[in-house]
Amino acid sequence: MRIDETNFLDGLNPIMETIIAPQAAAIDQSGTFPSAALVALGQSGLLGLISAKEVGGLGQSHRAATEVVERIATVCASTAMVVCMHYAGTAVIEAHGKREVREAIAKGHHLTTLAFSEAGSRSHFWAPLGTATKIENGIRLDAQKSWATSAGQADSYVWSSRALQSEGVTIWMVPAKTSGLQIPAPFDGLGLRGNSSSPVYAEGARIDESNRLGADGAGFDIMMGIVLPYFQLMNAGFSVGTMAAATTKSIAHITTTQFEHLGQTLADLPTIRAYLSRMRIKTDSTRALLLDALNALEQGREDAMLRVLQVKAAAGEAATEVTDLAMRVCGGAAFRKEVGVERHFRDARASTVMAPTADALYDFIGKALCGLPLFG
Repeated sequence: MRIDETNFLDGLNPIMETIIAPQAAAIDQSGTFPSAALVALGQSGLLGLISAKEVGGLGQSHRAATEVVERIATVCASTAMVVCMHYAGTAVIEAHGKREVREAIAKGHHLTTLAFSEAGSRSHFWAPLGTATKIENGIRLDAQKSWATSAGQADSYVWSSRALQSEGVTIWMVPAKTSGLQIPAPFDGLGLRGNSSSPVYAEGARIDESNRLGADGAGFDIMMGIVLPYFQLMNAGFSVGTMAAATTKSIAHITTTQFEHLGQTLADLPTIRAYLSRMRIKTDSTRALLLDALNALEQGREDAMLRVLQVKAAAGEAATEVTDLAMRVCGGAAFRKEVGVERHFRDARASTVMAPTADALYDFIGKALCGLPLFG
């Protein structure tokens, strides 16, 4: 049953309860892509959450996308990251893509993702080394993308290259079935094991020039103006959801695990309660920063870009701290997969190393505070 813009979170809940949550542990253990969840999200209309109403979408924006990713991350970080990258790619296609693709996304028939980071420029996603060359039958793409979530599973990649005839970056929509694309190695990661995040190479991949998203050379502005706010905010939501889940599971463990010889639970220990308090404070503080960043963006505040830069760095660092505390609070039991804490511990590590990395963001924030150009 398809939902509408007034009840999208209510529509998400049964999908989480019946599909996403029950499959989360198995997806993590086997590294299986969450296909059933994506089908259900598509059928409900949630894959078209930020697609315009004129093409059949729900017409939502940053706040709704962040809320959905945060909610899903509380039960399955892999599914949450797939949805995060889908929304980030969708935002570009909505702004510059073909109507038929926009309609397919809105109907839940098309999953997209980003393909920006490259082996040569690493986490400097804004500086692709891959090329686009004009040929007789269209455009030839050659690149070694180092990471693409949903690699081999998505229907399209929102792809960056050097510009054709000008300085800068150009963005393309590359259909997944394009000849010349290959995935050199399957994903087998520490965390986010079901998100199929693998390298994607293009060797003489040919696409139509009509698949260009925006003007030639305008890719940097698209990255900064469209992709970065969505990605930063949703990634922070991902971290908040992961922190909240780790905290909830820690509470469940310490309030039910007993020292039988003392007739006490772990919750009776002041040190355990202090750790738990730190976890909750960190989670709530990070959520408050995230909500303020959303407010700043929606209100057009002068500090909006600063908040957007801050929120992913803060949330990623907080998530590693909170999940580390969860492992400490739950002790040896945390190493058992059935407790569920160690999965959040592993998944939380992804945010700080996903481009733009936390270290890169600290540099950007420092430059912004000093009035310096971010990319100078």
